[in-house]
Amino acid sequence: MTRTLRFAPIAAAVVLAAAAHAATPGQVAPDFAVNDAAGKPVRLSDFRGKHVVLEWTNPECPFVRKHYDSANMQSLQKEFGAKEVVWLAVNSTNRDHGEFKTGPQMAAWMQQHDAVPRAVLIDETSSTGRAYAARTTPHMFVIDPAGRIVYAGAIDDKRSANPADARTAKNYVRAALTETLAGKPVTTASTTPYGCSVKY
Repeated sequence: MTRTLRFAPIAAAVVLAAAAHAATPGQVAPDFAVNDAAGKPVRLSDFRGKHVVLEWTNPECPFVRKHYDSANMQSLQKEFGAKEVVWLAVNSTNRDHGEFKTGPQMAAWMQQHDAVPRAVLIDETSSTGRAYAARTTPHMFVIDPAGRIVYAGAIDDKRSANPADARTAKNYVRAALTETLAGKPVTTASTTPYGCSVKY
């Protein structure tokens, strides 16, 4: 107990510092090395020269389930995976939290939902989530081939947990990817994410 109390202010300072330096459009995306669901290290810098999507996820979150139960998230993964976009699903739920999922658990959940991200990353120390100041699940980032963030925020404009709303929503991620893949600037580069809090 004493040890926890001693380091709590330091941990809080780290979280506040990350929030103060949130990854925003126009900035170089923070590099990271996180193990995937099979335990293999994945580095963001390995995908320089490609478009990359970071999707913060947590199967326990009803907002995440909205986009998987409606197949909205998988549709995006398949559509843009076919266009050589690297899709990385990131679970930053801390390993000490009750909602933490192991690599095999995350892999099984993704398989059950017919999801096809390039990799599912188990950010068990939450360090990558903090580096990006990821606030919610989902929280989406689109990164261009130069390694710069071109979109950050919500997946769409229907801020609900109802799967039916995904069909009629304006999808910010699809719009951002369509524009950046065409070599155009992203019209809506930043929105406020919605969903469950990331379980740091």
